[in-house]
Amino acid sequence: MIRMPAVAGRFYEANPELLRKEIEAYLDPTAPKEPAIGAVCPHAGYMFSGHVAGAVYSRLIIPDTVVILGPNHTGLGHPAAIMAKGAWQMPFGTVPIEEKLAAFILQESQVLSHDVEAHLYEHSLEVQVPFLQYLNPNVAIVPICLSHLPYEALEDIGLAVAKGIAAYGGPVLIVASTDMSHYVPLEVAKQKDALAIEKIIELDAVGLIEVVTREKISMCGVFPTATSLIAARALGAKGAELVKYATSGEISGDFYQVVGYAGLIIR
Repeated sequence: MIRMPAVAGRFYEANPELLRKEIEAYLDPTAPKEPAIGAVCPHAGYMFSGHVAGAVYSRLIIPDTVVILGPNHTGLGHPAAIMAKGAWQMPFGTVPIEEKLAAFILQESQVLSHDVEAHLYEHSLEVQVPFLQYLNPNVAIVPICLSHLPYEALEDIGLAVAKGIAAYGGPVLIVASTDMSHYVPLEVAKQKDALAIEKIIELDAVGLIEVVTREKISMCGVFPTATSLIAARALGAKGAELVKYATSGEISGDFYQVVGYAGLIIR
């Protein structure tokens, strides 16, 4: 199964040369690069959040294999969907699924299911891929798309990702795709998002879900982010660093209904 791009030409340039220039505008070639266990990146159109994602990716050495976890915005498919076989067609070329790692993760999980439908039109994972391809043209991915799930399911998936990566043996980066607060005044977004970011920095998956629920933070990718924190902690991560925070208001000029974007690195 070859998945075709769902948001090329809308969230990012569909033309490869224009896309290359677009990505280069958001990357800092002078930034120090290091391997990492994981990252948290936004998934809005590049015009709005590309500079935040670029700040994160500028500081990462991208290995040949990346697990991407994102929320299911479409409601299609299985609520815990891993695309375990096939490839994604993208403007820079075809990106294969790392089927060996996907099989290891599936084997360790009681919750995940191989499912293509959940991925067909989902943008949250797709918008990460051009950055990954630009920085490592040989990259292969394992895409995991999550709906609203109980914590026990997130723990199952997070530990399955960690065990799968351990069995796989090679270097793997975990990317959690999420935006932060949606359509609230700037000061509300900054205040509430800071509470969620604090829990991500502490790798506190339970605390993240609790604060997002209690404060009614409209963080669309809270479940994939929490899952990534569980996996990263199991793989030995010590904490996360906030690389950049911004809002859509800085681009649109509308500070009454902003979307928040946070970029973090987990090591």
